[in-house]
Amino acid sequence: MSAFTPNNSWRLVSTAIYSKPLDARISGSVELDVTDLEDWVLKRREDGLKITLMYPLILLTARALKHEVPAINCYVKRGHIVHRSSVDIMVSVLMDRGQQMGSLRLKDADQMTLPQMAAWMKENLQKHREQDVEGAARLKNSLARISWPFRGMLIWIWRKLVVEWGFRIPFTHMGPDAFGSMIFSNIGSIGLDIGYPALLPVSNVALVLNMGSINTKPVVIDGQIVPRRILNLSATMDHRVVDAQQGGKLFRYLKRGIRHPDRLM
Repeated sequence: MSAFTPNNSWRLVSTAIYSKPLDARISGSVELDVTDLEDWVLKRREDGLKITLMYPLILLTARALKHEVPAINCYVKRGHIVHRSSVDIMVSVLMDRGQQMGSLRLKDADQMTLPQMAAWMKENLQKHREQDVEGAARLKNSLARISWPFRGMLIWIWRKLVVEWGFRIPFTHMGPDAFGSMIFSNIGSIGLDIGYPALLPVSNVALVLNMGSINTKPVVIDGQIVPRRILNLSATMDHRVVDAQQGGKLFRYLKRGIRHPDRLM
């Protein structure tokens, strides 16, 4: 693989042409045959490894960002493309008895094995749910108490200083890389077959990946029509940072990876 150079001529120009995320979005989707992967996950669960289909997809995506499509693991800072030194995946999770969404950040996700990810999630998920619900409620209540025009001004200043200029806010976790490399969400768990995610305006992620529902569909294999389990997977990318080509490479990597899940162990 050739050396990755984020700041080529087009990338520098694109940071001036596009604003994020109003007109700099690429969206796409793919249908993945996860019949064999579902069986594999079921066998791992029977062996005591508490995972869902989401776990191998997160791990495959993290490794793709590290080795296959490093361009996606970048963000815009002061008109330049910055490549992250690690792959951190922000996973959306249901909180407050499913009444709201929160997030869990997997640091160095590409370096994990599937059992390591399962152990980390088991240890941190419930604790994070309890803490994040309280923290999110305090933040939302604080913002809600600010009158309307000043609330918008505060968010605008935040985006300008943190997202566009790359400054860190002292005494907080807010900085240009606060949301990690990408956001992964399982919208199938809330009943959606497929959906095209938004690029969060106050984040610097170049990719949001949505895992939709899994349905049984007729598929032609070796000239025969057979029932297969099909997953809808959709993505939205920041066109200032990546092109559709990188999205295609990511989806092809995932298709190859789900055929060899044992490598994730």
